[in-house]
Amino acid sequence: MTPSPCRSVLFVPASNPRAIAKARGLNCDIVILDLEDAVAPDAKEAAREAACEALREGGFRPRVGVRINPHDSDWGEADTRALAEVEPKLIVLPKVERATQIKAVSRAMGGHTSLWAMIETPRALFNLEEIAQCEAPIDALMPGVNDLAVALGATLGPDREPIKSWLAMIVAAARVSNNLAIDGVYNSIDNLDGLAAECAQGAAFGFDGKSLIHPSQIDTANAAFAPDAAAVAHAREIVEAFSSPDAEALGVVRIDDRMVERLHLEQAKRLLARHDALVEAQSRE
Repeated sequence: MTPSPCRSVLFVPASNPRAIAKARGLNCDIVILDLEDAVAPDAKEAAREAACEALREGGFRPRVGVRINPHDSDWGEADTRALAEVEPKLIVLPKVERATQIKAVSRAMGGHTSLWAMIETPRALFNLEEIAQCEAPIDALMPGVNDLAVALGATLGPDREPIKSWLAMIVAAARVSNNLAIDGVYNSIDNLDGLAAECAQGAAFGFDGKSLIHPSQIDTANAAFAPDAAAVAHAREIVEAFSSPDAEALGVVRIDDRMVERLHLEQAKRLLARHDALVEAQSRE
């Protein structure tokens, strides 16, 4: 099955009706109605009701999901019970540290909802394999860079140097379990050059898309995480070269002045799958 694009994942406060209305027509790949960080404690119940009503109404151009509160918080179980009645296609689980948290939500949702796990604590970092390979299962790992930096006592600069190793580990865990890896948010709304640099960094790490906090960030993320024409053309060359009868028994082929291994063939196939998913999604609009 062709994977759906997830270049741009926009978090929208479920307590903000104007933001939800605007999100219905945005060109991001996924909208996440947020019940957690973006909602004040005294607005949690109203936000939950608003998210459920928005899901019932539908009409979203992007795919839509919900980030619930942690399952062991004052609101997590109520979030899950309410959402089970409207059956969202995607739920983002914050502050996941153990597979048991994933299993609890999966059971409550009847096992029919895509679950994404946010990695935001030191304990989660040391339990990445358990989380990524939970039999529930999950479909994506997402670093919560702000929470993670605070928990580690790290100070994040423009290049995110203190957490680079952990970003790489999250991507590696996602790849081992054949999951998506969605990069964390960029906090400066007005600095699009900085956002572009961080998107490029995330793409270089192997992330499939970027978490966003404002609609102005969508175009930058979409551009950064879409395969460019040159990369697509080169990937097609690799697939064609290894499809030749003469290459069936070869582990390496020559394309122009470069030697290309079969591991690059798998990489090329993944890139073409992302490209085809994007073309297919755009053709439905």
